[in-house]
Amino acid sequence: MPGEVPVRLEDGFDRVRRELNLPADFPQAVLAEAEWVAEVPRLSGMDLTDLPFITVDPPGSMDLDQALHLERLPGGYRVWYAIADVGAFVRPGGVIDTEARTRGATVYLPTGNVPLHPRVLSEGGASLLPGATRPAAVWRVDLDADGRTVGADVQRALVRSRERLDYAYVQAAVDTGTADGTLALLAEIGRLRLALERDRGGVTLPTPDQEMVPADGGYRLEYRLPLPAEAWNAQLSLLTGMAAAAMMLDAEIGVLRVLPAARPADLAKVRRVAEALEVPWPEGAAYGSVVHGLDAKVPQQAAFLHEARVLLRGAGYVAFDGAPPKLADHAAVAAPYAHVTAPLRRLVDRYATEVCLAVAAGEPVPSDVRAALAALPEAMSVSGRRASAAERACVDLVEAFLLRDRVGQAFDAMVIDVDAKRGGGLVQLADPAVIARCDGELPLGERVSVRLVQADPATREVRFTLA
Repeated sequence: MPGEVPVRLEDGFDRVRRELNLPADFPQAVLAEAEWVAEVPRLSGMDLTDLPFITVDPPGSMDLDQALHLERLPGGYRVWYAIADVGAFVRPGGVIDTEARTRGATVYLPTGNVPLHPRVLSEGGASLLPGATRPAAVWRVDLDADGRTVGADVQRALVRSRERLDYAYVQAAVDTGTADGTLALLAEIGRLRLALERDRGGVTLPTPDQEMVPADGGYRLEYRLPLPAEAWNAQLSLLTGMAAAAMMLDAEIGVLRVLPAARPADLAKVRRVAEALEVPWPEGAAYGSVVHGLDAKVPQQAAFLHEARVLLRGAGYVAFDGAPPKLADHAAVAAPYAHVTAPLRRLVDRYATEVCLAVAAGEPVPSDVRAALAALPEAMSVSGRRASAAERACVDLVEAFLLRDRVGQAFDAMVIDVDAKRGGGLVQLADPAVIARCDGELPLGERVSVRLVQADPATREVRFTLA
């Protein structure tokens, strides 16, 4: 019930599920069809099971969308990027597809995810698990010696992943000099692609993630900076998404992930913040080059990075069948971009992949795929808001739960945002890893002492005042 104080965090997480109307399970007809198609996927395309693909994901992941194999070529590189072929299992208009359209995307909660597809597919028959032969949409992207794309293609194929690795393992292998083959090339190509991103004005914010970690039968919050290996892997996903966008734009049909350029007024405001916080912004330098190399552990730079996120708001999707859309670029990527690398977890990726497979084969886009494109942007917008709301509500709950017995205590904090209209702003505590509103005249980018005045698990509200 609204306002009810949860006795356990799990009770609070369950309330988040109810408030957001997250489905508890799949209808029986969906489960039955998933059980059947998991055993009889549509197998077609080349046999690429001889390529030693690997997957790199967070520990324990079972919904493995992507597998990679990297090669060095004379004068460049070849990227093989295998994407789980959900279209080999799910037919547009079927009961699995109909249910997936209502869900849009997998929602992740501390007590387990709410999957886009039944687990027999997303964590079983369609997942690129090691040692199993799977249908995949395999991208082959050739790069020059500087990491620039010189050719891209995609086709259906059968693949077999050899190993399931996590980011910490990959990072340790690279750092200790024991990485070879694909792992060594992942670092090499990833660094080249990051340099190209900076050159074209792309943006990757070096900000820590606020994560919930199981501890002592409950949860704690901690800040975690992504490992370089995560950024290298993300660059391969971006590379593939850019290749897909270019393919769809050339064919004048598809669905893109877009982000408008920052408004001049917002850019001017962020420049003023940089000046006030003494963050260097050389004349003529792009925003992406300014944020590269900033350290979120430095108070002034952390505050700047938080304020600068206003420049990356407003992302969405646009579908087109005919003339390309007026807005085709993603400002943070600094290029046209599409979501195609996570079809087990996002609905739009399956449809965009089907478009690319048809275009690359020189075939018409299937009519049922074509008919579904127009509704995808709204479906993904709804699911994106739902997933963000669930994540924020769970973090807010854990913050309030951890601090519920510490009202009146003082904490060291860093001011990362100031609300000029309403007063107060946001402060970031180091321990516990909490970000919450604070009242008072706050000095942006400085360390302050704050006093906890509210921590209510029922409303998931935490509030401080300047001590």
